[in-house]
Amino acid sequence: MRGIRTIRRYFRDAAKSLVRNFSLSLASISCITITLIVVALSIVISYNIEQIASKIKQDVTMVIFIDNDATSEEVENIGNQIKIIDNVEEVTFKSKEESANELAESDSTFNTVTQEWTDDTNPLLDSYMIKVKDIEKIHDTANEIKKIDKINTVNYGEDMINQILPVFEVIDKVCIGAVIALIIVTAFLIANTIKLAIFARRTEIEIMRLVGASNISIKVPFIIEGLFLGGIGAIIPIIVTIYGYTALYDYFGGTLFSSNLAQIITPVPFVYIISVILLIIGMLVGMFGSYRAVKKYLKI
Repeated sequence: MRGIRTIRRYFRDAAKSLVRNFSLSLASISCITITLIVVALSIVISYNIEQIASKIKQDVTMVIFIDNDATSEEVENIGNQIKIIDNVEEVTFKSKEESANELAESDSTFNTVTQEWTDDTNPLLDSYMIKVKDIEKIHDTANEIKKIDKINTVNYGEDMINQILPVFEVIDKVCIGAVIALIIVTAFLIANTIKLAIFARRTEIEIMRLVGASNISIKVPFIIEGLFLGGIGAIIPIIVTIYGYTALYDYFGGTLFSSNLAQIITPVPFVYIISVILLIIGMLVGMFGSYRAVKKYLKI
């Protein structure tokens, strides 16, 4: 029971400190709020970039065109050789007749042209559509497939992969770095604010020491105060994240640039996960900032 009363007193003292030092508390809360809004933005961007990059990687298809003079047995043998390659996940055959039908369905002009084609005059080639397990190894996989006899062309959008995916990786790393940097900055700002509070209450602290208060009984309320500051400072960022991201998702219809490859993460449960992360970051950073200030500046 004594331990419970002690803990209650710590929380009571921390709450009183917030009220008595309202201007300093407001400055800390404002700092945390602004920083966590930027942190939330960075997290949202980072996760969505990862989602888009993952979608692009999943949708990358390697198309293998086969020489027109290849026999049915050779075409089947090519497919069997492709399937045993380690990085190949899925292989789908598409005949030149199927390609002609797809071309005809895509446009009325092509439909008129393809109707005049016969099996002998069809200029299209039989092909295999290939999905790979690891997009990072697609270049090596393509080179291995090119060695197979009767392979005409291997196409997998090499230029797009080499240009777009590295950009996504850089942006993702920048966002993660920004989140870490902002958290560190917030911790230092809170520490400085708590230091001012300690300085303003130095007489009170000296009296506590003179009457025999332990180090813990003096330090803990400051740490709890930092927890309160972090929790309160996270409220507005959480509200902005939940309603702002949901509104943004509805405005764009779930996709950017009207492309299925640029689908953004659905709000639920994403915004609630981000909200929990923001609350935890705010409280932990607040506690750490307070602890650092007490440990460094409170000489007891």
